[in-house]
Amino acid sequence: MKVETVEPNWNEQGLAPAIVQDVKTSEVLMMAWINAEAWRLTQETGEAHFWSRSRQSLWRKGETSGNVQHVVEIRLDCDADTVLLRVEPAGPACHTGERSCFFQVVGDQSSVVGGQSFVLNELYQVILDRKQNPKPGSYTAQLFERGMTEIAKKVGEESVEVIVAALGQSDERLISEVADLLYHSLVLLAACGVSLEQVETELEKRRK
Repeated sequence: MKVETVEPNWNEQGLAPAIVQDVKTSEVLMMAWINAEAWRLTQETGEAHFWSRSRQSLWRKGETSGNVQHVVEIRLDCDADTVLLRVEPAGPACHTGERSCFFQVVGDQSSVVGGQSFVLNELYQVILDRKQNPKPGSYTAQLFERGMTEIAKKVGEESVEVIVAALGQSDERLISEVADLLYHSLVLLAACGVSLEQVETELEKRRK
C-alpha cells in the first residue's frame, strides 16, 4: 500500500479516532485510536494498526486472535480529524467474539423508523458470520458447505411454498413461509458476495 503524505489533524495527545468499516457490507465493526506511527504502519503493511491508550503501546489488530483487518481504503472526514478504515476482516472485530463491537441494541428497535430493515441487516450479519466462522450444528453453515446450487434450490423450494400458502393456507402459514424465503434469499446473497445494502439501493432507485 502506498504511503500518503497527508495525515489526520492529531489531537493534543497525538491521536485521532479511527472507525473501522467492513468494505463489503458497510457495517461498522469497531472504533479505536490511531497515532502517527500506527497511521504509517497501517499504510505500509495494509493491515490495521492502532494505539492502545491503556497499554500505551502500538498494536496490530489480530496479532493475538488472528482476526486481522486487511485495509482496502483509508478516508479522512471533512475536518481531517477522524479516520475511516474500510477493511476486509479475517474474523470477528470484537474481543467477545461478536462480528462487530456494536452489537448491543438500545431500546426497542422495532418501534423506530427503519426497525424492519434493522432486523434484516442484523440477520444478514449473522449469516455472514456463519459463512466466515462456521459453527458446528449451524444450519446456515451447513447451507454454505453444500454450495451455491443447493442454496439456490432452497430459494426455489421456499418460493413455491410461499405461493402455495398464499393461494390456500392461513395468514400465519404465509408469514412463516415468507420468513423462510427471506432467510434463504439472504443466504444466497451472502454466498454470491452481494450485500443487503446493494439490494436496498436498487429498491430505493425504483422507489424514486
